[in-house]
Amino acid sequence: MEITAKEIAALLGGEIEGDGNVILTHFAKIEEGKEGSLTFLANPKYTEFIYTSEASAALVNKTFVPEKPIKPTLIRVDDAYKALADLMKKSLTLQKKKKNKISWKSHIASHTKIGKNVSIGAFAVIDEYAEIGDNTVIYPNVYVGKYAKIGSNCIVYPSVSIYQDCIVGNNCIIHANTVIGSDGFGFAPTESGEYEKIPQIGNVVIEDNVEIGSNTSIDRATMGSTLIKKGVKIDNLVQIAHNVVINENSAFAAQCGVAGSAKIGKNCMMGGQVGIVGHLRVGDNVKAYAKTGITSEVEDNATVRGIPSMDGFAYNKAYAIFKKLPDLYRTIYQLEKQVKDLKEGKNE
Repeated sequence: MEITAKEIAALLGGEIEGDGNVILTHFAKIEEGKEGSLTFLANPKYTEFIYTSEASAALVNKTFVPEKPIKPTLIRVDDAYKALADLMKKSLTLQKKKKNKISWKSHIASHTKIGKNVSIGAFAVIDEYAEIGDNTVIYPNVYVGKYAKIGSNCIVYPSVSIYQDCIVGNNCIIHANTVIGSDGFGFAPTESGEYEKIPQIGNVVIEDNVEIGSNTSIDRATMGSTLIKKGVKIDNLVQIAHNVVINENSAFAAQCGVAGSAKIGKNCMMGGQVGIVGHLRVGDNVKAYAKTGITSEVEDNATVRGIPSMDGFAYNKAYAIFKKLPDLYRTIYQLEKQVKDLKEGKNE
């Protein structure tokens, strides 16, 4: 980016204190700011750095009262942290936004529907009858299968594969190497001990405002749809199996795994490496600590932890005892010995 402090203040509804014409080219942490950088001060424990910062400008709260001279131009806003987040979001959108450019090295099959201002990178393949919405950016080496649909204002990063019949809504982001619509893990054991593949004839439906990290796999349904509802956020290296339903605004950290036909409620938060057994229901507003193994249904608003999962508060109490088990064992051993000695003494 290249923008003046005065222009940033106008974007954020802020007030300038210092040189409003200073040019800013990048963001920096307050302790690492250099000439041309924009930093921010939101947490009072970092206040000392504002007085030594070499940054050209700093976002600060309107309530901030400096106690020493400050080199950076100050941009005073109601909430410096929120203002920075808004500004970074706008900056990122501008960086990612490409002009309407379809590479001659891409392959667009017949009967496709390509919206307005779409960008398609080199070696991307858009198969027959696929649809791409307005303002969507398709990076190089992406595959979009037959009859697949991608909505408007989406970003699909390099080497993503979206299999046939799958649907992606509007304002979605799919990061590199993710696979949408691979076959669900459906196999029937035979009398000979081998496995017979069960055809997976469903699809994946991803609703609006979903973001999916890199190297994640979301399997197509055996029948019907694997459903990722609006606002869901999925991290890198996550496995979502066939016929899973994840409801609105739930979030999954890296290396989570959800087995087939599990139903996850709204506004859930799953820590890294959470595993969820298939064919069960996890309620709304559920929080699971990292590495939790969910093997039975979880009610609404619960916090769970452990393998198998249990109430988080109960787990913490149990864990406090678990850590003391060696000492408790020694104590019990000594008590048993004393009881034995007493019994033997009485017998004499």
